[in-house]
Amino acid sequence: MLVGALTIVAGMVGLSFAAVPLYRVFCKATGFGGTTQVAERGADRVVDRTVTVRFDAEVNRELPWQFRPLQNAVQVKLGEVREIRYHAKNLSDKALVGTATFNVTPDKAGIYFNKIQCFCFTRQRLEPGQELDMPVTFFVDPALADDPHMKDVATITLSYTFFLAADQTTAAVQDQAAKARPGG
Repeated sequence: MLVGALTIVAGMVGLSFAAVPLYRVFCKATGFGGTTQVAERGADRVVDRTVTVRFDAEVNRELPWQFRPLQNAVQVKLGEVREIRYHAKNLSDKALVGTATFNVTPDKAGIYFNKIQCFCFTRQRLEPGQELDMPVTFFVDPALADDPHMKDVATITLSYTFFLAADQTTAAVQDQAAKARPGG
């Protein structure tokens, strides 16, 4: 009986540590919570149905950056590959590394929204006052047209929030190297 109880406790502890990675895998596989998909290339077909894709940008107050989409919305045919850009500017007097989180709404569209290239795949480092245009290449899976639960979806909003990256080591090391150079 003691062995059974200890096995249950050990299993519960193990599951608690595995919960976050398992949840991420679940969200990525199902699009749950507006989690987008990652694709290596565009869709195999383009269909006539169009949707409006809107773009949203937020910055956490701990990161002194401006961040905005260069266009507010685009019309895309399902399966059509599009590239849009977001603009960021570091308003501080030091190099900072930021990381972006993302989702789409309505949440049920996440499984159909595919990114081929995105600034959100890596951390972004901006020098003091530096401005940067960052691309996002995406398509909406044409399978959305075949899903009866998606008939009411005419607009998808892609939202990003930039946060100060927990690891600022890269920014600090490069700042120190620049100061050590003659004229730096």
